[in-house]
Amino acid sequence: MRLLVTNDDGYMAPGLDVLARAVSGLGEVHVIAPDREQSATSHSLTMHFPLRVRRTVSNWITVDGTPTDCVVLAIGALLEERPDFVLSGVNHGANLGDDVLYSGTVAAAMEATILGIPAVAISYAGKDRDALEEWLPSLTKLLEQIVGRGDFPAETLLNVNLPPIPPSKVAGIKVTTLGRRAYMDSLTRAQDPSGREYFWIGGGESRWWGGPDSDFRAIEAGFISVTPLHLDLTNYRLLQDVGEWDLKL
Repeated sequence: MRLLVTNDDGYMAPGLDVLARAVSGLGEVHVIAPDREQSATSHSLTMHFPLRVRRTVSNWITVDGTPTDCVVLAIGALLEERPDFVLSGVNHGANLGDDVLYSGTVAAAMEATILGIPAVAISYAGKDRDALEEWLPSLTKLLEQIVGRGDFPAETLLNVNLPPIPPSKVAGIKVTTLGRRAYMDSLTRAQDPSGREYFWIGGGESRWWGGPDSDFRAIEAGFISVTPLHLDLTNYRLLQDVGEWDLKL
């Protein structure tokens, strides 16, 4: 089995190393990742300047582009054969609820799904990057079960989030739905030392809501969250209602 491993935190991120080692016994592992931090790049592609790649001393490949660029280049040019599975992560920070719309980690897995390759995005909901090392055995066991399935669903990726607790204290694994989150006071408006105005997006507080099966509730309860995501964003419940608007030119 050929496995492509990537991320959005860059090739030097501890989570990428943990993920590559976690699946090292499952097949032929190829690591192709951004050459720098690319968090919150979502599904963006680099289209207005050339992309360059280089090989590291560990024989990994870096791309001076986004996580989606990495998957596109890997499948279209850098690998001799298409991978059988794509794994993205382990992200430094949770990707829950609406985060999946911004996440480069999830976008890399989504691009693989679009290209017809099974994919999993993995994120760690804690802030201590060093704690990822102790997740190695548990992550290996979990991914063995997922990658080894012969009936992985088409046009679907799995979004996995690990709770910010020691693996020995995990309550179990829950299959979940996406929660919802609203950010408050996440925009800073200020002036630099020269008196010029600037804006900074990020920080602030967030408010979560969602049903009992929501991903964030599973994480809060100490479970690993596994959320199936699919490509079709159509709101089928509204097809008839919007059709009755009788829109005309």
